[in-house]
Amino acid sequence: MRLGVLDVGSNTVHLLVVDAHPGARPLPAYSHKAELKLAELLDEKGAIGDAGVERLIAQILEAKQVAEDKGVEEVLPFATSAVREAANGEQVLGRVAEETGIELAVLSGEDEARLTFLAARRWFGWSAGRLLVLDIGGGSLEVAYGIDEQPDAAVSLPLGAGRLTAAALPGDPPSAEDVRALRKHVRAEIARTVSEFSRLGTPDHVVGTSKTFKQLARIAGAARSAEGLYAQRTLGRRALEEWVPRLANMPVSERAMLPGVSEGRARQLLAGALVAEGAMDLFELDELEICPWALREGVILRRLDRI
Repeated sequence: MRLGVLDVGSNTVHLLVVDAHPGARPLPAYSHKAELKLAELLDEKGAIGDAGVERLIAQILEAKQVAEDKGVEEVLPFATSAVREAANGEQVLGRVAEETGIELAVLSGEDEARLTFLAARRWFGWSAGRLLVLDIGGGSLEVAYGIDEQPDAAVSLPLGAGRLTAAALPGDPPSAEDVRALRKHVRAEIARTVSEFSRLGTPDHVVGTSKTFKQLARIAGAARSAEGLYAQRTLGRRALEEWVPRLANMPVSERAMLPGVSEGRARQLLAGALVAEGAMDLFELDELEICPWALREGVILRRLDRI
């Protein structure tokens, strides 16, 4: 069957079309993505303004048409932290449903962590042993750990690259004081969760998912996307520690010229790097492996499991 997963995230509205059936690996058939940056469109009261809601509706309608054009039998629509935490989130969901016919399921932060963990477990298999998964999105950081398909511990922290950039890094490049303050804030947030995971034991395999980790690995020397899904890609803490001060001194225009960094994500890259560096340091991780699958694939796998 042909499924479409519609992900309304903090950075993009992304429709991923896959051909899938139970017991088989989902095969990507088409990807449609539109930049939205909801995390940066919140007003001083934490609400999504009318202009942002109208853009969101227009992009969902466009994605809905693409799904029809591509022969999608079922669309799995969901929203993450930007809508979940918006002061007017319920009203936004109501308008979206009324004007598009799409009812977005709002995932909790723990749901995000659990579904991303499921995707990573299926990708690496049981031989990966005890798995620690880190996912830096636009609005939040998810951390999950476990030996089965359901993690033993899963948390979501308000440390997304888009959210932090909008709130704490106004300059281009940002001031040294702002970078230091954000670094301190990030590490204090992560440190509160470390003991919850450390009591579970040392992981056998550590994984990073989603765009921020992929871009950081690429600028640190990992294989290009053209080399395919199955090329092993890793990110070392030492390389990341060398890149953070370099990114802090670069304007957005220079970051956008780095290998693997898209223009739309370049502004958020420093905040994402500070979160990645803080997580790897506080969890005492020397290296992690990049997983091609993340939340969207987790949503698809969960749906297939229920057929």
